[in-house]
Amino acid sequence: MGLQSLERQLERMVEGVFRGSHSAIRPIELGRRLVREMDDQRSVDVKGRRVVPNDFVIKLSQRDHEGFADIRDVLRAELVEAAREYAREEGYHFMGPVRVELEADTSLKSGRFGVVATLRQAPGGVGAGSLVLPSGQRVPLGERPVTVGRLPDCTVPLNDQNVSRRHAQISPGQGAYVVVDLGSTNGTMVNGTRINGEQRLADGDILSFGSTYVRFEAS
Repeated sequence: MGLQSLERQLERMVEGVFRGSHSAIRPIELGRRLVREMDDQRSVDVKGRRVVPNDFVIKLSQRDHEGFADIRDVLRAELVEAAREYAREEGYHFMGPVRVELEADTSLKSGRFGVVATLRQAPGGVGAGSLVLPSGQRVPLGERPVTVGRLPDCTVPLNDQNVSRRHAQISPGQGAYVVVDLGSTNGTMVNGTRINGEQRLADGDILSFGSTYVRFEAS
């Protein structure tokens, strides 16, 4: 990805929250620094994949930290999404879920900030994973199984009459997330093919539950 393309992406993703900020720092400055840390700290794992930090702590002056108070949650979410998109564009891999935290540092002056970037492995070593629903909502995957179905107590409840009450389950396996059908009426498909038993998931796979399509993202 070229620098100009990166700038446009960050503008689109994080500058929308700037209007509510009272900080001397523009959110795009934080986004640029995050992806620079990913570039500077990338390494190659035993599988030949380029892995980058996934855990970021942004140190801000007390004044700037307070200036972001009203938009802190949405800013963190947009920075996480920017990091995910950049990793996908560059072919980078995360060892666990992406996390961004904002912390106050009394030793910093207003307008100055620092970033502590760390490679943090997910429990069980399966890496990061999430489900992207048709609404755009992202459901993070961890070490506990995620259930999909019509019942409201499912982790991912779907209002789809073609979906069974308890339709499928996604859980961490040996080095990857796997999906298994729970005896649903209409079955579970991955990339248009009905699964039979347990199916390993790869980044970008499209899961079909009834008439609902969900994208699996590994980064």
